[in-house]
Amino acid sequence: MQLSIRHETLYHYTATLAYTIQQLHLTPRAEPQQHVLQWQLDAPGHLHAYTDAYGNLSHMLTLDKPHEALAIVAEGVIETTAPPQGRVQTKDTLSPLVYTVATRLTAPDEAIRALAAAFLPGQRVGTRELMGLAGHIHGAVAYQTGATEVTTTAGAALAQGSGVCQDHAHIFLACCHAAGIPARYVSGYIDPGYIGLDNADHAASHAWVDAWAHDDGFAGWVSIDVTHARLMTDAYCRIAIGRDYEAAAPIRGMRAGGGDESMKVEVQIVPQ
Repeated sequence: MQLSIRHETLYHYTATLAYTIQQLHLTPRAEPQQHVLQWQLDAPGHLHAYTDAYGNLSHMLTLDKPHEALAIVAEGVIETTAPPQGRVQTKDTLSPLVYTVATRLTAPDEAIRALAAAFLPGQRVGTRELMGLAGHIHGAVAYQTGATEVTTTAGAALAQGSGVCQDHAHIFLACCHAAGIPARYVSGYIDPGYIGLDNADHAASHAWVDAWAHDDGFAGWVSIDVTHARLMTDAYCRIAIGRDYEAAAPIRGMRAGGGDESMKVEVQIVPQ
């Protein structure tokens, strides 16, 4: 499948900024199941390209002249293939054990540990058990835009019973950490038509997980969309991986000045 993607982020400020620095994960990862046919990243200031510790294609954006707005646009065409049974191939330089370490957002609490014990019987589980956990989270934590913040922990989202895709991912990761199973956060895009929705931004810009599965004749990463309780297909484009949202967020940064900030994000995904 070919996916035409356009991701525009617009910042406006009530006062003039003197300086902005942003870490950008807005370029698709180089992986066997996806190939970049065309891609460009446009933003004012200086863009420094690099590969981060997780193998993500990243940019550091710095803008050191006065400004009251900032526009960042990533767009291009990606060719994807469906990984069989959700089994993704990645060019990893890190041990899977790196992804057994909990973070502030994915630290398991008592409720998370109880959930993990109910669905993950030990450190060697198969895709069936992992999908069972995803299905439970899908049913127990309702998707509700604005219900949480980017700082909301997995435990808090589970207790609240509502959240967005990053919360579903964090809860799943926290359960895996409690069981000692490698699991990592994935940020990227999904064709909303694949899940029966209009091209809404909350669907197009997405987060899911990779978990280490042990099936007959296979041990490796299986990519699971917890929000929709299904395996990754060719309708997905992978942008970044990490231990949690903070490691794989599309845009994170700091600024000097600017007063209050407003942000508008528009994402368009068109299958070709």
